[in-house]
Amino acid sequence: MTTLAQHLNRNLAAAQPSATYVIIDRVAQRRAQGAKIISLCAGEPDFDTPAHIRQAAKDAIDQGHTRYTQVAGSRALREAVAAKFRRENGLRVDWQDTLVCSGGKQVIYNALAATLNEGDEVIVPAPYWVSYPEMVQLSGAHSVIVTCEVSSGFKLTPAALAAAITPRTRWLIINSPSNPTGAVYSYHELRALADVLLQHPHVLVLADDIYEHLIFDDQPFYTLAQVEPRLAERTLTMNGVSKAYAMTGWRIGFATGPRWLLAAMEKLQGQQTSGACSISQQAAIAALQGSKDFIVHSREVFQRRRDLMVDLLNAIPGLHCETPAGAFYAFANCQGLIGKTSATGRLLATDEDVALALLEENDVAVVHGSAFGLGGHVRIAYALDDASLIQACESIKQFSQGTR
Repeated sequence: MTTLAQHLNRNLAAAQPSATYVIIDRVAQRRAQGAKIISLCAGEPDFDTPAHIRQAAKDAIDQGHTRYTQVAGSRALREAVAAKFRRENGLRVDWQDTLVCSGGKQVIYNALAATLNEGDEVIVPAPYWVSYPEMVQLSGAHSVIVTCEVSSGFKLTPAALAAAITPRTRWLIINSPSNPTGAVYSYHELRALADVLLQHPHVLVLADDIYEHLIFDDQPFYTLAQVEPRLAERTLTMNGVSKAYAMTGWRIGFATGPRWLLAAMEKLQGQQTSGACSISQQAAIAALQGSKDFIVHSREVFQRRRDLMVDLLNAIPGLHCETPAGAFYAFANCQGLIGKTSATGRLLATDEDVALALLEENDVAVVHGSAFGLGGHVRIAYALDDASLIQACESIKQFSQGTR
C-alpha cells in the first residue's frame, strides 16, 4: 500500500532538519513544561535592534512603503549595499551588481539551487554551518567535506583544497568568521587559497561574510574577492544585517557577484518568494547608511564575553576551548566527557549525548559538534548577558563533576 509521503522529493527526503532548530525546539518544549533553561544554542545577538533602525521601519510604514518592491530589492537598498561593499570591502561594484534576499540563508540557497545539478560537487570545510550540506543535498548535488582540525585553526589549507577539487567541483564555500568555531582567515591565508583557485577556473566561490563585523583583538577583515580581484568574476560575496545590527528577525541578506549568477538567482527568487519585506528593506537602508556606533559597542561586548567564556570553559574538567577570533561562538572540545556516564547514569557515548544530557539534566542548551561536521565538540553561543553565561558555565561544571 502506498502512502502520500512516498511522493516527497527525494532530495528533501534525504536532507536533515537544522540541528540548531531541533535543539531550540527541545528548549521550547522544556520551557513549556516549566523548566528554566539557559539556551546557548541560538546564533542570535541578544541586543535590541538599534533605535534609529527601528524608527526607520516605523517611518516606512507611515510613508507607505508597504507594497511590492523589485524582486532583486529596491534600488535604494541596492545602492546602499553596493556602497557598503565598496566602502568596507574594496569591491568595485555598483547597484546592478547586487541582490537582496529574505535573509542570508536565502542568498546561499538561491546560489546553490540556481547552479547545481545532479553529480556536481561542493567543497565544504568542516566544521561548517549546519545548513551548507543540507542545501547542497536539496539541490541534488554532493558535499565534499574537508575536515579542518584544530591544528590548522579549524581552517582550510591550500593543500587540502587542491586535493578536494575535481572536474565535478562547482563551488567552494568559505565562512569567515566561522560558525561554529569563530575562525578568521587572514589576508595571507586567503591569498594562498586564491592561488589554488586560480588554477581551477571552473570552481565558483561562495564567501559567507555574515559575521564580518565581529572580529576581535583589532584584527582586520578580508574577503576573497578583495584579496584576489581576478576571482571576483566567479565569487559570490554574501552578507546581511542580521548579526552586525542585531536584525535577525528582519530577514535581509544581500550579495554581490557576477551578473549572470545574480540574474539566475533573481529568476529563482521571482518564482519563489519575490522580493524581501519592503519595511525590512527600509530598515536595512538605515542600518547601512547610519551610525556604526552599535557595531563598535557590540564587538566590545562580545569580545569581553569571549574572554569570560574561554576562561570559564577551560576551568571545567573534560572541556577545552581554543580562543575564537570572531563571531560569538565557542567550539569546545568535550572528548574528556565522552565514554563517561552522567550523574543519572546516562552513557555519554557521543558529543550529542553530552549535549542532550546537559539539557535534560542541568538545563543548559548547547549544540553538538557532530552537527557541524566535527564530533567531540559542543558549540556554545555566548550571546547572553554575563550573569547568564556565568550561571550556565557553573551548571556545565556541575554536570562535568558529576560524571564518572
